[in-house]
Amino acid sequence: MRDYFERLEDQLSPLAAKSKLSKGRQFPESPCPHRTCFQRDRDRIIHSKAFRRLKHKTQVFVAGESDHYRSRLTHSLEVAQVSRHISRLLMLNEDLGESIALAHDLGHTPFGHSGEKILNLLMKESGGFEHNLQSRRVVDVIEKKYPGFRGLNLTLEVRDGLLKHSTPWDHPDSSDELVVTLEAQVANVADEIAYNNHDIDDGTTSGLLDVDDIEKEVTLWAEAKKVILSRYSQLSPLEFKTLINSYLISSQVKNVIRTSRSLIDDSGIESLDDLQKTSKKLVSFDKEMSEKNMELRKYLFKNFYSHSSVHRMNKKGQLIIEQLFTAFINDRGLLPEKVRELICSDNSKERVVADYIAGMTDNFAHKEYFELFPGRFQLSS
Repeated sequence: MRDYFERLEDQLSPLAAKSKLSKGRQFPESPCPHRTCFQRDRDRIIHSKAFRRLKHKTQVFVAGESDHYRSRLTHSLEVAQVSRHISRLLMLNEDLGESIALAHDLGHTPFGHSGEKILNLLMKESGGFEHNLQSRRVVDVIEKKYPGFRGLNLTLEVRDGLLKHSTPWDHPDSSDELVVTLEAQVANVADEIAYNNHDIDDGTTSGLLDVDDIEKEVTLWAEAKKVILSRYSQLSPLEFKTLINSYLISSQVKNVIRTSRSLIDDSGIESLDDLQKTSKKLVSFDKEMSEKNMELRKYLFKNFYSHSSVHRMNKKGQLIIEQLFTAFINDRGLLPEKVRELICSDNSKERVVADYIAGMTDNFAHKEYFELFPGRFQLSS
């Protein structure tokens, strides 16, 4: 069966990563008879503890605030869906694009980017903290499920794709020469499409963003509204918002496909070997769409991410992480025994504590905080 799937990949673009030509795994394993190596990677990611924990990690709103807001898990699923769709339309490897997308946030801290920011500050003298690098560390080291090796032993294409993945909020730092794939670029742009559009959806659902204000400030929204109203009448507010969100995603995907095809055709790159020698970004929005997306991001930052209620949630999350980190560093006896055992010459106390905290869900971090500091503020207050 694996041979069948590998033969199907022969129909893909010459620039697609082919599973039978993968650079392989850090620890050799016998191939799966039923799945390609990238399909196997996807399954290992989905069945990992780190992936399950994303269910209770903040996207923008603290996990548990409402069942209707995105969590880090639902965000990852949306990114994977968009990544797979774009990969299909560009004749790239859907399984690789999906695997990178599913794993891209495995290293995220509780309490979203605010949690990452405070943990990076706390780790300033110990190598810092960055969630892309941590995602790679999760799949390489932290997950422990299989005999004979640490981590999930994913293919190099997926592992390097996690470091190549970046967004305007990310600052991955790696001096290593990485395997370049267009599928990693697809996962990157899919992430941007997903979070821009689901954040504006969550923002309006929460009432923190006003649709009339968005129309005045965000060109993409105004354009989408004009199209939707030309096609439909007598829509309920929910139907209207749903169709707006759908149109925004579809229009951005179409823009990426059109622009990327042109960039690839004009690049002169004809093979995967050629792709390794270029730093050109070949999967992208065009200039006009990039500017409109930047306008949307600025609006979200000013009116949603910086909103007083979101800021309060973020600040409380940061305080929880800061005090847990300090408590664990000052008294390693507060750490679970299995975590303490990880402190050795290869793992400093600071790095082990950072790994432990980064792996926490919002709920678990909150629980740990109140067990150590009973009577202090409630996160939802």
